[in-house]
Amino acid sequence: MRADPRALRFGAAITALVLALVLVTGSAWLLAAQAVVFACGALGRQPYGMLFKALVKSAPEETEDARPPRFAQVVGLVFAVVGLVGFLAEITPLALVATAAALLAAFLNAAFGFCLGCEMYLLVRRLLPAAKMEVSK
Repeated sequence: MRADPRALRFGAAITALVLALVLVTGSAWLLAAQAVVFACGALGRQPYGMLFKALVKSAPEETEDARPPRFAQVVGLVFAVVGLVGFLAEITPLALVATAAALLAAFLNAAFGFCLGCEMYLLVRRLLPAAKMEVSK
């Protein structure tokens, strides 16, 4: 499956905006909504990407493998869930740090096209074959 990198950056920009609003307002509900968006993205149905496709009709000049961005959505979901746990357990520093980490990753993708979750995916893919080889020896 292939992904439009323009849609990915568009989604990252909206995500960064939502997460910034979470930090400003302290809204657990807004973070929960973003967690749902991350979960949808992990399943291959990125709501912000669908909005991009509705607004932009031109085909992308190039596409990229959809697996790394989907993995990045899982990572975002993990940070959002940790942030929600922090809000619900009234551990404000945990909530804010987890949300800020997700915001940083979304901002890097939106502003510079650098996807931390995608890089993590590639690193894991490189390390797993090496681990399998060592186990079989």
